[in-house]
Amino acid sequence: MSSKRLPIRLILLKLKRLFDCAGASLALALLSPLFSALAVAIKLDSQGPVFFRQKRLGYRGRMFSIFKFRTMIPNAASVGAGLPTFDGDPRVTKVGRVLRKRRLDELPQLFNVLLGQMSLVGPRPLMPDYLESYSQRDKKRMLMPPGMTGWQQVHGGATHNWLERIESDIWYVEHWTPWLDILVLLKTPAVVFKADTVYGKDGWQRCGVPDEQLAPKEVA
Repeated sequence: MSSKRLPIRLILLKLKRLFDCAGASLALALLSPLFSALAVAIKLDSQGPVFFRQKRLGYRGRMFSIFKFRTMIPNAASVGAGLPTFDGDPRVTKVGRVLRKRRLDELPQLFNVLLGQMSLVGPRPLMPDYLESYSQRDKKRMLMPPGMTGWQQVHGGATHNWLERIESDIWYVEHWTPWLDILVLLKTPAVVFKADTVYGKDGWQRCGVPDEQLAPKEVA
């Protein structure tokens, strides 16, 4: 990136932040009844907290806690398949299946956006456990704030493998403009409605896990 373009990009990033704050505030105001209804449904469906928190890598590698509606039994990562999950995973609750299918579990990340930890659009924040699997080029994906939705999510989502996911994120970072964000936001409702990229073609959801950290049977 040329030094001449850098000041323009910084100005656009500040505008992106203002857009995020306005968009997240409006969404939270409009969706507050839905938040309440989902919280009640989660508590009635299974034991455990309403929200799920997990450490993620944010902008320039800064650590933060991501918020989600809980969709699995408590301490799910310590039983069964561990971190990867799959369609029909018994650790996912009844309400959790609906939340995942329509990606409603991601809505609490609007709070992350307001806190300045995330953006409405950007590469999805991955877990810090996988940082050791990043090459120097892979780390470019952290040069933009992580997003609730993103270029990768509207172009395949969980149907990608780890390398495809990283490449898509890097493409977004290298080609980012405000208009690209608007395009992603316009494409997002269709992706949510179709719900065909929540899991991969084999029924697993593991594009956020490096191949070398998957068991051999999970890579096959």
